[in-house]
Amino acid sequence: MGLRKILTDKDPALHKTCKTVVNFDERLHKLLDDMKETLIESGGVGLAAPQVGILRRVVLVDNGEEILELVNPTLVETEGEQEGPEGCLSIPGLYGLVKRPYYAKVRAQDRNGNWYEAEGEELTARCFCHELDHLDGIVYTEVMERLLTEEELMMDEE
Repeated sequence: MGLRKILTDKDPALHKTCKTVVNFDERLHKLLDDMKETLIESGGVGLAAPQVGILRRVVLVDNGEEILELVNPTLVETEGEQEGPEGCLSIPGLYGLVKRPYYAKVRAQDRNGNWYEAEGEELTARCFCHELDHLDGIVYTEVMERLLTEEELMMDEE
C-alpha cells in the first residue's frame, strides 16, 4: 500500500468525467488499498479516484463504522434535505454551505465486481453525494450557496 498525492482544485483532472471500471483486478485492488491509506492519513470522510489523479468511477466513504469501497456507484434513492458546511480534501481550508439530501442510497460494485447497495443519513448521505459529484467532474464549490466565514465555522464547533 502507499499514500497517493491528493490533487487540488486547480488540477484539470478534478473537472473531468470518470470512466466506468471494467477490470476488477490487482490494479484496482491496489488503487483501493492506496486510497484507503490516503483517506485515513488525511483524516477525511470520503475520497474519489480523480482526487488522486485516476479518472475511474471509484470512491471511498467512511460511514463511521467502516470504509465503504464503491466502484461504479450510482445514486438510486434520496429523501429529505439538509443544509450545512461542506469541505473537500482537494480544497483545503475552505468550507461552503451546501444543500444535500438527508438520506441517500447508492448501488455500487465491490472490489471483485459484486453489486450491492449502501445507504446512510446526514454526513454519510452528504458524503455519497459529494464523492459521486467528483466522478462527474463537479466539486462542491460549484454547487454551494456560498463560502462560510471563519466566524461561522467557529460557531458550528461550539
